[in-house]
Amino acid sequence: MSVDEGLIDWIREALEPLGTVTKRPMMGGATLYLDGVTFAIIGLDQFWLKADAETDAVWDAAGCERFSYTFKDGRTGTMNYRRAPDEVHDDAGVLLQWAALALEAGRRAAAKKKPKRKAAKT
Repeated sequence: MSVDEGLIDWIREALEPLGTVTKRPMMGGATLYLDGVTFAIIGLDQFWLKADAETDAVWDAAGCERFSYTFKDGRTGTMNYRRAPDEVHDDAGVLLQWAALALEAGRRAAAKKKPKRKAAKT
């Protein structure tokens, strides 16, 4: 699976008013960051935006499916990402709105993570 660099360029350009978009390779796709905050992934040939319990109702109302994948043993797993509405590919204003929602979910997720413990000095 390859990452659509044209899509990433579009996202960078459209979200410039919010900050700087960077990417990191992830299992055949990419994780996208906005000023260091995870807000989206590109995988399974789709654009997925970060979601959480606070925003699930909004994503559900828009009909945006949850990111899911199948393990080798047949189990299904999910991640807190939702397929971006089709309109984000054509309208920078719509992308800004949905990305802002995803960015807030990304900030909440980062705030929940416990800080790493420093190793004891000996």
